[in-house]
Amino acid sequence: MTDTHTGTASVPGAAPPSSGALAGTAEEAALIRGARARARRRRLLILLTQVALVAAVLGGWQLGASSGALDTFTYGSPDGVVKQLRTWFADGTSLGSIWHNIAVTMQETVLGFLIGTVSGVVLGIALGRIRALADVMAPFIKAANSIPRIVLGSMFIIWFGLGPSGKVALAVVLVFFSVFFNAFQGTREVDRNLIANARILGASEWRVTSHVVLPSAMTWIVASLHAAFGFALIGAIVGEMLGAQAGLGQLIAQAQGNFNADGVYAGTLLIAVLALIAEFVVTRFEKRVLRWRPAQSAGDGTGL
Repeated sequence: MTDTHTGTASVPGAAPPSSGALAGTAEEAALIRGARARARRRRLLILLTQVALVAAVLGGWQLGASSGALDTFTYGSPDGVVKQLRTWFADGTSLGSIWHNIAVTMQETVLGFLIGTVSGVVLGIALGRIRALADVMAPFIKAANSIPRIVLGSMFIIWFGLGPSGKVALAVVLVFFSVFFNAFQGTREVDRNLIANARILGASEWRVTSHVVLPSAMTWIVASLHAAFGFALIGAIVGEMLGAQAGLGQLIAQAQGNFNADGVYAGTLLIAVLALIAEFVVTRFEKRVLRWRPAQSAGDGTGL
């Protein structure tokens, strides 16, 4: 039968919804709408604050350069950086088109990131699972990690020359240790009861590693990827500054050698844009891989 007042179907013998339940549902919906509205206002406020900070820094920098308070030969100026970028994108650079230099740097960075990540995850999980292997390899890993990266960069330039191989190798080293220690610690932090239960159910060591250990350590591993890509980019840029035929690092090194402050800032700005794009991609990957995690509270919201 149909309720003539509400126009909704009712089941004979079923009690109609109480006014308290309806009120509770309405209150919950209102709370959800209010929370979403506060979250939108908070995001807008953060965005406006960020824009204001950037405008204040750039405006103060330009004002100081225009008034003569800052020496443009030493400190450059925002309009000088814009002119330098316009020249690079319109007329190219002494090392070829700017797109070619960006592509060279990104190729070295991505290759170093992928190789370093895979090797770090594999060795980190292996040493985390096999204690005897960890005891044997511990002093060698600590010794390798203690070598200054700038020294390794010089060694790679001697070994591999000015081509991309040396930059990829330096990026691999920087990424490897960042990912390795997280993968190793994440493997050691896996709940031993889960491993024991899997073995009781007849799982082999490979299945235990792939179905229990790896998913449990994934939070640690993915968290390291944010810093790892930055390290890969640093490795590529430092290697290019030490010696290269192309790349953003070599552009910055040339600008430094020519006392072109605007060129140094322009190259640095391009690197920052590439790093932000990579951070966005890694964040999307993290959300996709770790969808099972509970959502963070809205009070955190830093995104760091």
